[in-house]
Amino acid sequence: MNINYRTLLAIGVLTAGLSVTVLAQRIPNWQNKDLQRDSLFGISTEKAYTLLKGKKAVPVIVAVIDAGVDTLHEDLKEVLWVNPRKKKGDDGTFGWSYLGSAKGNVHYDNLELTRQVRQFIQKDTGRLNTGDLTAFHEETKALDQKKRDADKGLKYYTNYLQALNFFAEQVHSSAPTVSDLEAYLPKAGRNADYVQFVISGMKKKNDYNDLKKDVQEGIDHFKEQENYQLNTAYDPRVIVGDDYFNSKQRNYGSPDVMGPDPTHGTHVAGIIAGIRGNGLGADGIADHVKILAIRTVPDGDERDKDVANAIRYAADHGAKVINMSFGKAYSQDKKAVDEAVKYALKKDVLLVQAAGNNNENIDSVANFPNRQYLHGEDAGAYIVVGASGLHPDSTLKASFSNYGKTAVDVFAPGVQIYSSIPGSKYAYFDGTSMACPVVAGLAALIREYYPKLSAVQVKEIILRSVVKSDFLAKYCLTGGVVNVYNALQLAADY
Repeated sequence: MNINYRTLLAIGVLTAGLSVTVLAQRIPNWQNKDLQRDSLFGISTEKAYTLLKGKKAVPVIVAVIDAGVDTLHEDLKEVLWVNPRKKKGDDGTFGWSYLGSAKGNVHYDNLELTRQVRQFIQKDTGRLNTGDLTAFHEETKALDQKKRDADKGLKYYTNYLQALNFFAEQVHSSAPTVSDLEAYLPKAGRNADYVQFVISGMKKKNDYNDLKKDVQEGIDHFKEQENYQLNTAYDPRVIVGDDYFNSKQRNYGSPDVMGPDPTHGTHVAGIIAGIRGNGLGADGIADHVKILAIRTVPDGDERDKDVANAIRYAADHGAKVINMSFGKAYSQDKKAVDEAVKYALKKDVLLVQAAGNNNENIDSVANFPNRQYLHGEDAGAYIVVGASGLHPDSTLKASFSNYGKTAVDVFAPGVQIYSSIPGSKYAYFDGTSMACPVVAGLAALIREYYPKLSAVQVKEIILRSVVKSDFLAKYCLTGGVVNVYNALQLAADY
């Protein structure tokens, strides 16, 4: 086999698809631990529950606007919101999906950038005004660059998988170890650099099959980008059957809140409300939460119309906290989302959003939705969350996390977070998507035990009670990581 390791090395080093966290660092439930007691920069959840002994709680509904939630999961089915006013055929039992109909479910969708380029093409580029024509050229250029990046990434992971399979054959093992490959090095000849590259990846992952699985996920990811997310010829909206450009349309969708792949939303829900103390998975942060599932996020960019309707649905069905672990670089109808946010705030709802995973400064880089309305005013009860790591050192800001001295409010644990996934299983995930439900869970806990506090007051408490760190001072408004113990103490004084 002629291994093109030069192509692989030229493409780059291990990237987003591969977790480089050493297995020994994986600590279930670390996000709930206490920095002083446990030497891990958690949010002191377990310590905080000592403040709640003897206090009565009021159940709080938390809406999880996401890709779907596994309603059969052993650690979640008891904490799901069940619609008390459900009528046959016109509403969902556990929530609602804006990504389906009787025809089926949308699994994959475009990036918003792709949809905008398609809309320009459909308008007939020869009739565009100067401003639209400029936007069309800029967005087409950006889309072409993403296509090149996807092709590059696909080649990278394909070469990597070929290398893993080839060297497994050479050492006559279906699951070679680092020692096996090191012993093979003297015989590797011109492939020696490639062997070293694979050894490096295995040392970071600690297991051949886990590494191979991650590499295959990288291949799948970039194939999905090429086939769906970046493909202007692909548009799944016919499945939903709505009048897509009518942002005031409300009545469409499906009661199927699980959808084709509820992995992401199930993980998020477990961080917030996984049943505490039952010996399954990890303990959620809040103990009297009901999860309202609203399926809105496909494998691709969510659509503004769906986001706006999901926010309204949550507010209308009693949610006091909304978790939004999603975001994108372009917006088709920000006005509709802004109006929905205002609608929710009038109903005293607190919105919590993930900052994103591109290691970008979103003070200056576009990220949607956001808490700044089109006319410049900030939404009041709206928190944006970055992801923090386990230790009080230079790794405290997760390497992937977006940041912003004004656009990001706080940081919360978002590295190697253990939580529920479909099939009553559990897994470790990284992302601001994991940090966001940590803050949503904290907000829900405050609202459970101090129900008279408004959404704005709960936000104030969360921001004022962070544990500050010099490592985060330049990365967010508060310069700190949220802390349940401090927040509950402050809430008692309110």
